[in-house]
Amino acid sequence: MRKRTLLLAATLTTGLLTALPATGAAAAPSGLNGDFNGDGFRDVAIAAPIGKVAGKSGAGYVAVVYGTASGLDTGKRQIISQDTAGIPGVPESGDYFGDRLTTGDLDGDGYTDLIVGVHGEQIGSTGDSGVLTVIWGGSTGLKTATDISSPLPENRNELGWSVATGDFDGDGDTDLAAANIAFPELNVFEGPFTRAGTATELVGTDTLEQTGINADKLVAGDVTGDGRTDLLVMGQEEFTDGYRTRSVLYNGTASGLKAGSKVAGGYDAVIADVDKDGYGDIVTGNFMEKSATEPNGGPGGAITVTYGAATGLSSRTPVRITQDTTGVPGSAEKGDGFGWSLSAGDTNGDGYPDIAVGIENEAIGSIYKAGSFAVLRGSASGLTGSGAKVFSQDSTSVPGAAERLDNFGSAVHLTDFDGNGRAELLASAMSENTGDGAVWLFKSTTSGITATGSKSFGAATVGGPTGDAYFGDVLAG
Repeated sequence: MRKRTLLLAATLTTGLLTALPATGAAAAPSGLNGDFNGDGFRDVAIAAPIGKVAGKSGAGYVAVVYGTASGLDTGKRQIISQDTAGIPGVPESGDYFGDRLTTGDLDGDGYTDLIVGVHGEQIGSTGDSGVLTVIWGGSTGLKTATDISSPLPENRNELGWSVATGDFDGDGDTDLAAANIAFPELNVFEGPFTRAGTATELVGTDTLEQTGINADKLVAGDVTGDGRTDLLVMGQEEFTDGYRTRSVLYNGTASGLKAGSKVAGGYDAVIADVDKDGYGDIVTGNFMEKSATEPNGGPGGAITVTYGAATGLSSRTPVRITQDTTGVPGSAEKGDGFGWSLSAGDTNGDGYPDIAVGIENEAIGSIYKAGSFAVLRGSASGLTGSGAKVFSQDSTSVPGAAERLDNFGSAVHLTDFDGNGRAELLASAMSENTGDGAVWLFKSTTSGITATGSKSFGAATVGGPTGDAYFGDVLAG
């Protein structure tokens, strides 16, 4: 038995999607991670996975907004779907294009590419499903795309259920990891890739057989500090009375990924060196209450920090943080969803990555599941509650108003869009306006994230159709 959270939603949106070209002069590739058009500023992809495309409910699309010296510019944008020229496939109901995203320079040309795991895509009349669509970066942005055509796993069942990139073998080429509900559960496509959709080699791993943990979510980062990317595989494992959430770290080696130590389970994670000791730390989020099946949950949800070391994991005791942790505003209440979403970035320029934590089910006063997010500070002693901030739509200077079932904080994303050395924060409320969705941009100062000057926008602002779309359900860049 496996626990798979499927996106099941109806949509009433209308409108034909067409790509809107990114404006501005062509640029040489910056080589900056997250820079699709190579102009030296990071960009963002915003998924609207239940958007209606060409009359098909739940076909889905992605909005791309480009960074500039003045920050994220919603006038410099495009809409990408399977109805866009140059993108493989055709819009179909239930494809949910965009609900699995990652980025990386797969072909080594200095431009970041966008990878979409279209896990619901049916392969002709076969029983196979799931494709990996690579939208190639270039001087004018994301324009053309290719489905990875070879090598491919023998069995494909929702290939692309989760996707992550990194240099897992340290050879200088970006590799792509993709989860597959069929065996092998973990597929690593080794780079470099060609724009014809071919990878150098495919390595399939049955994580369930190797570790007892299935591959539900993949999170990449360098835990050991050796320059190779490690991969956190999150899923469930069997125990005496059933199944419980659990994760395992696969260490990057010269010969590829090798199974290592088990760590705290959950439903989202990020790897970042929060204490700046040279080793990536694993921050896992479990929005559930603590129980036998959710051992790393907490009252209203919890995050767990497992510190990295040269051998993989530090001997330091993992640290659990909830809204009852000293310094974290608010209080832990059942069902808050603390840890629903996570992102890492240095918000105040002190060199320590901070962690944004989505609390998408938090009640604001008596308003049910209005949602909020917290920003926790990294420091020499690690991640703590000291100096933490919490924001909601009820916070001063934040546009909009807290409303029932908005789910503000459903996704969070920290990125330095303007190149000033501090990460700004994007937070979404996928259920804003009963399912339309919207995104909020928060600026940063030397004191960290601030609500002053924050702004919000939805699909219509960036050229997408209005209506139910879950705009902002996934943020990547």
